[in-house]
Amino acid sequence: MTAQHFHDRVSITLTDGVADVRMTRADKRNALDGDMFHALAEAGEWLKTAPGVRVAVLSGEGASFCAGLDFATMAALAGGDRENRDNPGLMQQSGITHLGQQVAWVWQEVPVPVIAAVHGHAIGGGIQVALGADIRIVHPDTKLSVREVHWGLVPDMTGTLMLSQLVRADVAKELVITARMFDGREAFALGIATRLSDNPHDDAMAMAREIAGRSPDAVRGAKALLNGLFNAGAAAQFAEERRVIHSLVGRPNQMESVAANFENRAPNYVDPT
Repeated sequence: MTAQHFHDRVSITLTDGVADVRMTRADKRNALDGDMFHALAEAGEWLKTAPGVRVAVLSGEGASFCAGLDFATMAALAGGDRENRDNPGLMQQSGITHLGQQVAWVWQEVPVPVIAAVHGHAIGGGIQVALGADIRIVHPDTKLSVREVHWGLVPDMTGTLMLSQLVRADVAKELVITARMFDGREAFALGIATRLSDNPHDDAMAMAREIAGRSPDAVRGAKALLNGLFNAGAAAQFAEERRVIHSLVGRPNQMESVAANFENRAPNYVDPT
């Protein structure tokens, strides 16, 4: 057994080819702060080359998978602090993703299958991290939302591409534009959840052990072939996500979205000219 820890936010335990990857910020429902962004990205990088890895299971400890961006990070971005090393908008070395995108996209770059075990909440950035996995096993009562428009933003963590691969165009637009909550049962009906389970982590680990028993060459080859079909145009779409989010963050309507939510009042928006 091999154990790794990243920024006190993510742990990996590797046993018999199965990497058990856990977000460990349980007291904050594994909300995404600077350390969590770095931890997820670094954990994915470690998995790319770690010897003996045949499959990975991604989950969150405690009550939720991931409740999305934490309020302190959101406030820093709204205040214009975009040069901080923990800013999810900082570009990565590949030039394809920024840090926020990388924590979801890295699971596609990992050469072995990644199974997300999702429970509690997967909201905003949390659902986008789950969408970055190859397979999602979801508890029926999980609360999910592509939440960004609620805060005057747009999904910019690869979610526009990944969601569009799973659901019809009109469904993707409805989920993104309304930012509404939906449960795991609806996620399964829509095609976002691969399977429903009352014990997502247990069932994800059981699937992982089955996959670990297959030829690792064939499994890696199959993921690479399918990714070649599904992920064409990723770099261009991610660039568009960055362009649009940059046009929104800190602008009057986005700041009004945040203020209205915190003040529990109707927003007062100005129409674009």
